[in-house]
Amino acid sequence: MNASMNWKPTASFDTLRARAALLARIRQFFAEREVLEVTTPVLSRHATVDRHIDSFATVDGRWLQTSPEFAMKRLLAAGSGPIWQLAPVFRLDEQGRHHNCEFTMLEWYRPGFDHRRLMDEVESLLRSCDAPESGWRRFSYREAFELHAGFDPHTLDASALRARLRERGVAGPDDLSADEGADRDFWLDLWMSHVVGPQLGRGAPAFLYDFPASQAALARVRDELPPVAERFELFWHGIELANGFHELTDAVEQRNRFEADQVWRRQRGRVVPPHDRELIAALQSGLPACAGVAIGVERLLMMLLGKSCIDEVMAFPADRA
Repeated sequence: MNASMNWKPTASFDTLRARAALLARIRQFFAEREVLEVTTPVLSRHATVDRHIDSFATVDGRWLQTSPEFAMKRLLAAGSGPIWQLAPVFRLDEQGRHHNCEFTMLEWYRPGFDHRRLMDEVESLLRSCDAPESGWRRFSYREAFELHAGFDPHTLDASALRARLRERGVAGPDDLSADEGADRDFWLDLWMSHVVGPQLGRGAPAFLYDFPASQAALARVRDELPPVAERFELFWHGIELANGFHELTDAVEQRNRFEADQVWRRQRGRVVPPHDRELIAALQSGLPACAGVAIGVERLLMMLLGKSCIDEVMAFPADRA
C-alpha cells in the first residue's frame, strides 16, 4: 500500500524562498517610511458582521479574526501614528483556486491620507516587490461598468441589472427570496464577479475606486450625486488583491452600519456575531482621519510568480493543515 503523500508541502521551496523575500521587501518598505509594525490578537470576543464574510467561532465563545482592522483602529485612536502588520486571518467556507480559509493579510493605516493618496502608496509598494513599473490604470466604479458592461451602474434597479445579466448568459441563483432578488448590490456584485472584474488589470494592476454608497462598508461616503463610497479595490489579471478605505471615523454611523448588517444576517438565518463595541468606543474617543488597506499576501505572491492556484504558494493549505 502506498503511503499518503499529503504530508508534503504543496509549495516548492523556491516558492517558499520567494515568499520569504517578499515579506522582507514589505518590511523594508515600511521601515524606510517609519511606519510602525504592530501585532494584534487573532482571538477576540467580537467578530465582523460583514454580510459577505463568515467567522470561525471557538468553543469558548470567541472568534478567529477575519482582519486585524478593528484592533488596529483602536491603536490609531490611542495615538499610534501610522501602523502596519502581517496578520494570520481566518474566513469560514472560503476555499478554492484563489481562496484558503487561513491566509496572511498585509494591512496598514496612514493618518492624514485619503483613499487616493493611499492608492499611490499601494502602487509604490507593489512596484518595489517587482510588480510592473508601467501600465497601471485607475477607473471609477462607474467608468469600469460603462467600459466593460455598457451601462452606468448607478442608474439601474435590481430588475434591470438582473435582466441584462441574464442576456449575458448569467442567470444567477434559482432560490433567491424576494428581498434578495430586489437587492441591487447582489446583482452589482454578480456583474463585478462575472463580467467587469475579470477584465481589470489584464496587464499591469488596475485600481477601481468610488464605489456605490450602499457598498461603503467601513469607508466614508462623499456627498455628491449620486453619493459614492471613498474606497478602492486593486485587481491584477482579473483577481482582487486589495481593498482600501478612506476610513469612517463617525462612531454613531459605524454603530448604525454594524446593527444594520446584524439585522440583515438575522433575517437570512445567518450567524450574527457581536459587533466590536471597543471599536465604537475608540471611534468615540477620536479616530484620526486616515486611510487603510488590506492585501492578501498569498494572492499577491501568486500574481508575482505567475501561479494559477493559491495552493502553489502555501506550504500547507487547508486540506493538508
